[in-house]
Amino acid sequence: MTHERLCAYDDLAAPSATRFEVSDSAGATHRVAVIRIEDSLYAIGDTCSHADVSLSEGTVWEEECEIECWKHGSLFSLRTGFPSTLPATQPVPVYNIVRRGGDVLIELP
Repeated sequence: MTHERLCAYDDLAAPSATRFEVSDSAGATHRVAVIRIEDSLYAIGDTCSHADVSLSEGTVWEEECEIECWKHGSLFSLRTGFPSTLPATQPVPVYNIVRRGGDVLIELP
């Protein structure tokens, strides 16, 4: 596993979702939505499992710890990646994310 720097922590507004494209050690590209809720960070796959739509453009539901796909309304858990509403039925990937000093790093396979 490798850790890749995404951005400075202060670059992420709360509550918000920001899209990143990062490459792993094998050269595969991952589209990731990084969500900040207060001081907590979450990272999930940025593409809705129901349609090829960016989740980072959706609404962040702070208390539910979910993000809503703007196209069809599916809600995805920021902790597990599983959808809690239809039409999505498949989860999106979840990534480990850490804050080191002022930086935000993601763990890639």
